[in-house]
Amino acid sequence: MRIIEGFDKARPLFMRQTVGVAGGDEALEKSVRQIVDEVRQRGDAALYDFTQKFDGVKLTSLEVSKEQVDRAYREVDENLLKAMKLAALHIKEYHQRQKKKLLNEESKAKLGWLIRPMARVGVYIPGGTAPLPSSLLMTVVPARVAGVKEIIVCTPPQKDGRISKITLAAAKIAGVDRIFSIGGAQAIAALAYGTKSVPAVDKIYGPGNLYVTLAKKMVYGAVGIDGLYGPSEVIVIADGTANPAYVAADLVAQAEHGSLALSILIAISLQVADAVNQEVEKQTKDLPRRSIVAEALEKRGFIAVVKTVEEAIELANLYAPEHLCLVVKNAGSYIDKVSNAACLFVGENVIEALVDYAAGPSHVLPTGGTARFSSPLNVLDFVKLISLVKTDVKDIKQIGDAVMRIAKAEGLDAHARAVEKRLKGAG
Repeated sequence: MRIIEGFDKARPLFMRQTVGVAGGDEALEKSVRQIVDEVRQRGDAALYDFTQKFDGVKLTSLEVSKEQVDRAYREVDENLLKAMKLAALHIKEYHQRQKKKLLNEESKAKLGWLIRPMARVGVYIPGGTAPLPSSLLMTVVPARVAGVKEIIVCTPPQKDGRISKITLAAAKIAGVDRIFSIGGAQAIAALAYGTKSVPAVDKIYGPGNLYVTLAKKMVYGAVGIDGLYGPSEVIVIADGTANPAYVAADLVAQAEHGSLALSILIAISLQVADAVNQEVEKQTKDLPRRSIVAEALEKRGFIAVVKTVEEAIELANLYAPEHLCLVVKNAGSYIDKVSNAACLFVGENVIEALVDYAAGPSHVLPTGGTARFSSPLNVLDFVKLISLVKTDVKDIKQIGDAVMRIAKAEGLDAHARAVEKRLKGAG
């Protein structure tokens, strides 16, 4: 990994030129728009056609039957089932605590709020090349905890035309209501507008490739979306107390996500930087995905060397990473200084992989600098608030005159008159 020494030299690298999802490819956007429009117009017929065209699979049914799900569940290795159940339990417990703390309705006061879960949501799970049961658990379990009434999952078929039995088993564990063998932008369009087979949902969740992301962006407004996700990223801040092997392992693990994944180390000394760099080279050699890891580290990875932890955190806040790891002495004392990060890991024994699979918080996180203004997937994403108003005559007398003055200043005389009539009636 290349090394940049000094705060001033490193700072420009942490100032993102663009925030969020890459765009501007007119040909790609036009292609996605055509897919979305065709699904909207032709419904199921378009879904069958696109599945054959993009996935190389000719389906006879879009929906996966409950019998198929049950059979897949029985065929999955028992130890893997236990692992997924443990992960689901931790995710459930974490979000139940979240719900208890964050979702407190106020219906007795004159001015309050009601909390209502989404009626029906759609969850997109990538998986045409490999199953991703963790993403399903991390998205569906919080929805269940929040009280969503119906959860629809769309995921692309594999080359044999089937959805991975591991994914189906995870769906059964999480409590998915219906599953459709549909991937890509066409799945997003189906969830947004509905077809004869696929019901329209209130909101769409889950990461995907650029086609999926652009489709989510296009259908927003007709349906809600959780966010627009890009390549995964991590910043590790390490000082002389850090174990170079541990730090390198986290950087390499991040690069394993794909050639566009981003692994950054901010080291508090050149000695730390060199030690971690040597470990990265050593740990990369025998990985099955070595070429992918090497490409990610070469293209997007780097090491910045600064003088203090405070300088390192300043750079991290500027970048607003998806994952931020504090592997420094007295790491907990720096928590208050972190303002922009989707998930903060405190100490060298907090492994990102634990959160990716089973710790509890959802691993569906804002990327591309959007952690500046958005949050990890959580129970709040699956509910909506309704303002509750129960004013009486006393309230009208207290604020009515002010309301009339403001309404008249805006030229909305009927608004002022509606208040005036109540005031006259109140005597």
